[in-house]
Amino acid sequence: MIVYNDTIIIEESIHDEWLNWIKTVHIPAVMATGYFNSYKMLTVIDSPNEGITYCIQYKADSIEQFQQYYMNHLYKLQAIHQERFDEKFVMFNTLMEEVE
Repeated sequence: MIVYNDTIIIEESIHDEWLNWIKTVHIPAVMATGYFNSYKMLTVIDSPNEGITYCIQYKADSIEQFQQYYMNHLYKLQAIHQERFDEKFVMFNTLMEEVE
């Protein structure tokens, strides 16, 4: 199982707007690509950063599925996020594999 993790630190001033958008627009758009079979959204309780930190973990069955998402959708979806919330967040991504 491949886990693609977005960690996002969002400014408190736009938190409510961002949270609504991420749940109703962004995550559904990522899932609609068909490359992930589930996701989980978490908030970081003891983040040392200013703002509010979230992790969104998308699960894919194979690295090939993630690579297809990466090549066909990732940059387009990130650009929409960037355009809408420009300079109000910091994001970094991690690609992981579950250890059985």
